[in-house]
Amino acid sequence: MAEVVEFRVPTGSAQMLLVWGLEPEPGLEHSLFSVFSKFGPLYSVRAHRNAAVAGPGYYAIIKFYSAGDASRAQHACNGQRLFQKSPLKVCVCTKQKGFQQQVLALNSNKCQELANHYLGFNGWSSRIITLQNVSGFDGENEELGKTLQKRSMKYLCAVEVTLPNHGVRTRGVALGEADVENGEDPLKFVTASRRVQKLAVGKALSSAFQKILLIVLENGKVAVEYNSTQEELTGSFTEEELKGLVQVSEFSLEQFDLEEEVLSDLSFDDELPSREMPPN
Repeated sequence: MAEVVEFRVPTGSAQMLLVWGLEPEPGLEHSLFSVFSKFGPLYSVRAHRNAAVAGPGYYAIIKFYSAGDASRAQHACNGQRLFQKSPLKVCVCTKQKGFQQQVLALNSNKCQELANHYLGFNGWSSRIITLQNVSGFDGENEELGKTLQKRSMKYLCAVEVTLPNHGVRTRGVALGEADVENGEDPLKFVTASRRVQKLAVGKALSSAFQKILLIVLENGKVAVEYNSTQEELTGSFTEEELKGLVQVSEFSLEQFDLEEEVLSDLSFDDELPSREMPPN
C-alpha cells in the first residue's frame, strides 16, 4: 500500500513510537537514533526520565515521517535488548481524543534531509529567484518628528525547487525579519542583515517544499505529486514578473510569513539533552 509523506512536522499517532524500559546510559538518544533510523528517516528522538510512580529508568518518543517505517520498527524492536541488557518495550502511540495538533511546516534543514533520503542528493535542486530588502515598504519605520530606537529589517525571498526526474517545479516565497538597534555597530548590522537574509531563504525553501507530496510505494520506489492546495499568490507569475513584484509593490507581507516550527509538542521535566540528528 502506498503512503503519502509530506514536508511537515509529523503529528499522526501512527508515526510515533513509545519506547520504555530504557536503562540510564550516556548517549541514550544517540543509541536510540542509531537503532531506529535503520528503518527510515526520523524527525526526532526524545528521551525522558520516568515519573516517580513508574520507578527508575527512562522512556522515549520517536517520531518517524512514515507510518510504515514506524510500524516495521515496532515489530522488529519490541521485546529486543538492542543496546542494553534488558529487553525494550516498543509500541505505536495511541491517538489522544479531542486533542488536535497544529500542522507545521518542516524547517529548511529537515526538508533537505527528507528530500535527500527519498529523492537522492542529485534528485533535486534549488535556486534563489530573488532576494530583496523590503524594510521600508509598509512605512512602519517612519514616524514624523520621532527617531525610533529600533528599526525592523525585512528581506523577502523567492526560491524555486526543481525535481528533474519527476518533471516537478515549485516556488516558495517568505519573509525574514528582525529588529536592529539604531546606531548599532556597522559590523553587527551587516551580521544581522546576513542572518535575516538566511532566514528568508530558509523559510522560502521550506515553503517551496510544502507543495511537494512524496508517494512512497510498497516496492520502495517514490513518485511525486504537486500539492496544489499549497499554491501561493505568486505561483502564476513568471520569474521576471515575480522580481518586479517584489521590487515595487507594497503588498501585505504577512501572507508569506510562515510560522516558526516548534521543536516538540511535548513538555517534560528532567529531559535529557535533545538530539535531532547525531553528528557525523
